[in-house]
Amino acid sequence: MSQAQPRSCEPARAALEATTGRPPELLRLPGGLSLHRRRSAHAGALNRAVRANMDHLRPWMEWAAEPPSRARTAELTRAGTAAWEAGTDFMYLAGLDAEPGLVVGAFGLHGRIGPGALEIGYWVAARNVGRGIATAAAGALTEAALALPGITRVEIRCDQANGASAAVPRKLGYRLDRVAEAAVRAPAETGRQLVWVMER
Repeated sequence: MSQAQPRSCEPARAALEATTGRPPELLRLPGGLSLHRRRSAHAGALNRAVRANMDHLRPWMEWAAEPPSRARTAELTRAGTAAWEAGTDFMYLAGLDAEPGLVVGAFGLHGRIGPGALEIGYWVAARNVGRGIATAAAGALTEAALALPGITRVEIRCDQANGASAAVPRKLGYRLDRVAEAAVRAPAETGRQLVWVMER
């Protein structure tokens, strides 16, 4: 899992537009999987998914220290909508076409790593791990990001101990650029962050 929320889990502060373009709001992937732009109408389903996966998320996600209230999820969803409009972050929910309304993961393109670049963050529900969802979705988001005006680099960052997350960029052909020191923000983190890069 890679951080799929703002690291502080607070609504995005005023940030510079990462791109003048916008990625597709719907990405259909093989195997009956879809990525949908996250909207306020999804807050209830997202909240249920996060609360059902707390034990799975808590080791790697700073924002998963406590189960979020529905109001908190709604607040973050509104902040995500504003960030999309501002061109700073683009948040998606993953769903299976065979199970409408069920959230099986969350993904984002985040403009928090500097000019010309977007970072992909993600998590997949525990019962859906091992089905290739993270790899398929991250691959589609990589293509969408690199097609945006001004974006020449995409990164995926994860803790060195998080082997499942590191497998995603490796399978997609990302290059391991460096191992960076990072603050430990979640219980399973080591403070050594793998920085994977894909360039246009």
